[in-house]
Amino acid sequence: MKNFKFLVYPYLIWAFIIIVIPMIMIAVYAFTVKGNDVMTFKFTLDNFKEFFADAIFLKVLERSLIVALITTVICIALGYPAAYIIANIAGEKNKFTMVLLITIPTWINMLVRTYAWLGILQDNGLVNTILKALGFPALKLIHTDFAVIFGMVYNFIPFMILQIYTSLTKMDKSYLEVAEDLGANKVQCFLRITLPLSLPGVISGITLVFLPAVSSFFIPKLLGGGQYVLIGNVIENQFLTAGNWNFGSAISLIMAVVMIFLMWLTKKADKDPAAEKGGV
Repeated sequence: MKNFKFLVYPYLIWAFIIIVIPMIMIAVYAFTVKGNDVMTFKFTLDNFKEFFADAIFLKVLERSLIVALITTVICIALGYPAAYIIANIAGEKNKFTMVLLITIPTWINMLVRTYAWLGILQDNGLVNTILKALGFPALKLIHTDFAVIFGMVYNFIPFMILQIYTSLTKMDKSYLEVAEDLGANKVQCFLRITLPLSLPGVISGITLVFLPAVSSFFIPKLLGGGQYVLIGNVIENQFLTAGNWNFGSAISLIMAVVMIFLMWLTKKADKDPAAEKGGV
């Protein structure tokens, strides 16, 4: 095995280039003054003070966390039944097809898929055209909270379904057989066996949905019409429009700390009770 250790070096070099170096640059810009020279660095906390002192930025951060939380809850509510049906109810021949149908949209760029829904939800789009044909009044769907959250759920729910599905398929079915032999009904089997054993998949799904949702910027920009600003939009604006890389880096660093904290929480919640008690 030692002879193959050298194979990890290209990966470490690549990870250093695309992860470590950019994070170092973000940290340097975050703790230096605007327009700093590369050769002269002046340490400051003004970028962080500006963020926490402005109620507008804190409100945007709060809105981003709420939108990400709502998106995650909806993905769990819709994704768990879908994953359960695929894993336990659908026949063996249909499982592959259903998983493929869920996976296929992820093969298309997320930006392209969001643009497609922009056309479907707009005032003269497909949804309102169908409503008018059925005699119903047109609805204001685009540039609303509904459009943004819908776009988030549509783009991220496959990750939730696949994580829960994987957890359910790996579950030892003998537990259910033993429970049924002891007189447990289907509801009790689900609540006491299936649900607890599938929680690792749920927690992994939460990580894959909540973290990208809280930092998403093009979904609220397109479906929210630029009027629905989340923290990702603020960061994008600081880098591309305002040209204030230092303040944008400070916000990025704050979000990185928030995400690391959230990942720590999910990892803590994902501890194996049996392992903690010394079980097999």
